[in-house]
Amino acid sequence: MKEYINSGSKDTRSGFGEGLLEAGRQNPDVVALCADLTGSLKMDAFEKQFPDRFVQVGIAEANMVGIAAGMTIGGKIPFTGTFANFATGRVYDQIRQSVAYSNKNVKICASHAGLTLGEDGATHQNLEDLGMMKMLPNMTVINPCDFNQTKAATLAVSRYNGPVYLRFGRPKWPNFTDPAATFEIGKALMMNPGSDVSIFATGHMVWIALEACKALGEMGVSAEVIDIHTIKPFDNEAVLASVMKTGCAVSAEEHMRNGGLGDSIAQLLAREFPAPMEMIAVNDTFGESGKPEELLKAYGLDTPNVVAAALKVIQRKKNSR
Repeated sequence: MKEYINSGSKDTRSGFGEGLLEAGRQNPDVVALCADLTGSLKMDAFEKQFPDRFVQVGIAEANMVGIAAGMTIGGKIPFTGTFANFATGRVYDQIRQSVAYSNKNVKICASHAGLTLGEDGATHQNLEDLGMMKMLPNMTVINPCDFNQTKAATLAVSRYNGPVYLRFGRPKWPNFTDPAATFEIGKALMMNPGSDVSIFATGHMVWIALEACKALGEMGVSAEVIDIHTIKPFDNEAVLASVMKTGCAVSAEEHMRNGGLGDSIAQLLAREFPAPMEMIAVNDTFGESGKPEELLKAYGLDTPNVVAAALKVIQRKKNSR
């Protein structure tokens, strides 16, 4: 197995903050809008360096999206920032009508997503956002796995023309990807080649998938781990190539089972290459308050559950022969 070293835990929202600042330095058309959460979204450095290109709209998310859509008409590249729950659920109509339908170059940047938000609980732990956004025509959906990848994704998004939903998180998390790696929107990233089972993971779950891969290796199981950082457009080719090789799949995501990464993989396999599959995701329930690691364990999203899913799907593959 390829060895990935945690270079020091960092929150992915800080990766966004650094990426946004660098994007602002590279392109004077990059502007930022925030809904009263500048510090939480790590947008304060951008605000300090480019005060004339920063708009604090207050707790008015729908207005923020409308302003951002209007700014694109003048050639600006607006990045809007708030919590994932507010960035999608509270303003879905504005995103649908003013951004996606109109195909405006707005970047909807959402922090504090998933169970790992932790103590803020169910009202803020958005577990439906990837599904809501990927169903919108014209929308690109990105969910990077660590600080380095989030920074690179933010820069890539600034150069991409079209609506984007960029999701990241609150907690400090292992930082293990190459800081010099190029982020290619829509291209899955091979983390570890294997032959017995394909594990497709997104966001924070990529590190957990790699930990599961290590544990499986100690059992003599060769697991292929692929980072699906772009939920839409989906890398059908990479997923099919992997499953055609291993014959079975596991998806792992910090999101609701309905509508997320596993849903996209299952649809693809049903159409092109039916194969045994297990999904690691939240199963049709809201979250609760707790420490991030405790919540992942409680909802079946930790390393032992990924290992168990891999062993189960390998056995299903054997039984189907």
